[in-house]
Amino acid sequence: MSGANDDPEEVARAPWIPGPRRSADDHADLTSPFGGPYEEPEGYGAEPEPERQEPPEAPEPEPAPEPALELPHRVLKSLLGAWALSACSAAETRAVEDHLTECAPCAEEALRLRDAVGLLHAERDLDLDPLLRSRVLENCLGRRPARIPVPAWATPYDAETARLDALLRDIGESEWHAPVRLRWFEGERAVNRKTTVAGVIGHLLAVDGLVAASLGLDDPLGKGIGELAPAERTETYWKTAHLPPTRAIREPWREQSHTLIRTVSFAGRGVADLTVTYGDFALPLQDSLLERAFECWRHAEDIANAVAYPYDPPSGSHLHGMIDLAARLLPAALADRRRTGLAGPPRELVTAGAPGRSVHLEIEGAGGGHWYIALDSPAALGSPDHTVAQVAMDGVEFCQLIAGQVPPQDAAAGQDGDREAIRDVLFAAASLSRM
Repeated sequence: MSGANDDPEEVARAPWIPGPRRSADDHADLTSPFGGPYEEPEGYGAEPEPERQEPPEAPEPEPAPEPALELPHRVLKSLLGAWALSACSAAETRAVEDHLTECAPCAEEALRLRDAVGLLHAERDLDLDPLLRSRVLENCLGRRPARIPVPAWATPYDAETARLDALLRDIGESEWHAPVRLRWFEGERAVNRKTTVAGVIGHLLAVDGLVAASLGLDDPLGKGIGELAPAERTETYWKTAHLPPTRAIREPWREQSHTLIRTVSFAGRGVADLTVTYGDFALPLQDSLLERAFECWRHAEDIANAVAYPYDPPSGSHLHGMIDLAARLLPAALADRRRTGLAGPPRELVTAGAPGRSVHLEIEGAGGGHWYIALDSPAALGSPDHTVAQVAMDGVEFCQLIAGQVPPQDAAAGQDGDREAIRDVLFAAASLSRM
C-alpha cells in the first residue's frame, strides 16, 4: 500500500492519536506518548554554557642583557675584522665600540675595514626601492648617534662628494671619455677649457689635494710640487699622467675625499681654523671644504650635462652656506678688481668695521636670504641703512654666476638703484670663479 505521495518506500498506517492529557493541577508526571515517563532532552530550556576560554599565556621573560666584556687591547684589535663584518656577538660589539672611542689607531683601522667591507658588495644603480626611506629612518631611530660624527661644517662636502660618486657609479665605460667644457670668468670675459669626464675628476682630485696637504696628508701631485694655484695644479696633474685619465681615476678621488672627512672628524674643533692656501689667496679649512663642496656640485652638473644624467642642486641649508661664503668673499673680490682698474673708485671711505655704502643682495628660492655687500672697502660693514642698490636673483642662478657659467650682465632678474654699484658687484661675483 502506497503512501499519500505514492512513495513505495512509505507504508501507509493508521494515524496515531495521543491519549488524554492530565490536568496540570494533578502535579503528576507527564508521560511520553509512548507510555514512559517524559524526560526533557538534556540541556533543554537551560541557558547555554559560555564558551570555555583558555587563559592567556604568560609572556616569556626578556633575556637578560649580556654582561659587558673586559678584553685586553690585543683581543679587541683581533676582533676588528669580525666587527666590520657584523659577525661579533652583542657583548663583543659593545666592547669593540667602547674601545674605539678611546683608541685612535684602532678607530682608524676599523674605518678602513668598514670601507673595505663596502667594496665586497655589488654596486647598485640609483633606482631605489620606494620603501627604502622608511626602512632607513626606522633603522636610524633605533640606533644611537655616531660616536664620532662628521662636523657640521664638513657635511656639505661629504654630501656632494657622495652624490657625485653615485653619478659616477651609474655611467658606462665609454661615458668617462665624453667631452666636458669647463667654464669660468677672467677679467671681463668668459673662458673655457675642454676635457673629459675623467679629466674633471682628475681636476677635483688635484685641487682637493690642497686641503689634504694642509692636514698633513699625501698630496696627489707628489712631494716637492710647491704652492700652485688650482688651475696650475690641474694642468700639472694632467701633464704628468702617463695616459689620459680613465674611470680608474674614480678610486683615488673617492679615497681622498673619504680620508679628508675621516681626518677632520677625528681631529676635533681646532682643525676648522687651519689655513688652506690657494696660491694668491687663502681660506680657513671650514670655508675651504665648503668651497670644495660647491666646486664638486658645479662640476658634477658639468658631467651630468655631458652624459644626459638628471642632477639636482644641493639641499637648501647647504646651498645657503655656499651663497653665504660667496657673499662674504665679494667685498675683497671687488677691492681686487678696483686695484686693477676693473671697478669704479670708492666713493665714501669709512673706518674698518663702520657701516658704508652697500648693495642689497636678495637671493630667492632654496638657500635664499638677504646679504648687504660693502662697496668701498672690504673692511667696511654692509648695512641696510646705507643701501644704494638692490639685486634680486634665484639661488641656483647666483651660483651659476659665481661659477662663471652665466654672463654678469645677464644674471640679475631684478635690479634697482646705482647702476655702477650693481655692475661692480655682479662682475666681482663672476670673478670668484676659476677652473
